[in-house]
Amino acid sequence: MPLTGKKGCDVVRVLPCSGQAASPTEGKPRQAEQTLKTIRPPLAGDASGASQALSVVNRGDLCAGCGGCAAMFPHALAMRMEEPGFLRPRQISALPVGADEAIAAVCPGLGVTVEAGSRTDDTMWGPYRRAWTGWSMDASQRHRGASGGALTAVLTHLLRSGVVQAVVQNAPDPNDPMGNRTVLSADPATFGTTAGSRYAPSAPLDALPDILADGRRVAFVGKPCDAAALAAIRSRDPVVARAVPVILSFFCAGVPSTTGARGILAALDVAETEVTAFRYRGNGWPGQATATLADGSRRSMSYHDSWGGILSRHVQHRCKICADGSGMAADLVCADAWDVDEKGYPLFEEREGVSLVLARTVLGEQIAEGARAAGRLDLAPFDMARLMDIQPGQRERRRALVARLAALRVLGRPIPAYRGLHLATLSRQLGLLKTLRNFLGMLRRGLRK
Repeated sequence: MPLTGKKGCDVVRVLPCSGQAASPTEGKPRQAEQTLKTIRPPLAGDASGASQALSVVNRGDLCAGCGGCAAMFPHALAMRMEEPGFLRPRQISALPVGADEAIAAVCPGLGVTVEAGSRTDDTMWGPYRRAWTGWSMDASQRHRGASGGALTAVLTHLLRSGVVQAVVQNAPDPNDPMGNRTVLSADPATFGTTAGSRYAPSAPLDALPDILADGRRVAFVGKPCDAAALAAIRSRDPVVARAVPVILSFFCAGVPSTTGARGILAALDVAETEVTAFRYRGNGWPGQATATLADGSRRSMSYHDSWGGILSRHVQHRCKICADGSGMAADLVCADAWDVDEKGYPLFEEREGVSLVLARTVLGEQIAEGARAAGRLDLAPFDMARLMDIQPGQRERRRALVARLAALRVLGRPIPAYRGLHLATLSRQLGLLKTLRNFLGMLRRGLRK
């Protein structure tokens, strides 16, 4: 079923029946940064016409929390924070006929398909066209960014060149400094608040109805699962494809729950009510987790301790069986270009950041080259063979995935359907001992639930 209903009316119900994106009101002033929050009806308990696709997702704990399903059916599904602190879809009214088919087609929790086409198809890292290392030529952007500020430089270029009119991205929630909100940014001057990683749940696709209603052409920045869901929605709906011509992503090691962030505060001996601002990273590379208190003082923790010691222990189940932590559905992807020690472990000494910039499509390549030509991005060719060493976490998770999925099959748990991701080939690189360890580890975790 396409995402358009009878006579071309879109399922998200914010478009006119002509199938064209709604135009903004003439003369209406634009905010530099607009918080996106679709108005939701109150929870109505269990509704008729329950989604079988989401039932499978719930049974297997497969939800990535992207918000794609709620974007397509905003009057039937709403994203809610649930224990232990993850965003999950809640059904608030009956779904229309054909909804299950549409949800199953776009939900990254149920599956991901990658088609390389004519691109270089790297067994480990997926399809791409070109790779570089680099950083923002704006020193302040480079300092604020999670790595070298390359993604911020690209976004600045997209806005200044008129490729898009606004950018959809996460920013700190003023009512919950450790949480996220989805914003529509039209002025690069606002990027100071959005730069840097935000290791907390976010569902940016939940704002898609608002984005379409706004009428501006936008670039979307999201996690790899967000990018995969949006790409699937775009392939089914030309209205969405026109409204969101650019998808950007980053390497992702998983989404921690809000419990993880509270764990950092506990380790810093800070009460949640005292916190007025919180940064997970940035202001240096790799940057520290920093809580700003009401009295103006700050408490900080190293990236090694915050992510490695606390946040990584609170990552949701779907992330532990993720086949794509590198944004294979995006046009352009940025990541940390770590230096590593002799054991392959990243070196976390504070220094100027360096980004990996990976163009996965022709458009992504054009965007990166355009940003360089405009003097916003410094780029140098990167040998993709090095990526195995500087991203060991991504490498080992991909290799271990078949063993983890096999354990879930033994338990009778639903698993995602992955196509075109070379998982069988990668599993043979893991070794027998590590394969057994990952199988038994997932089996034990599954039995505890």
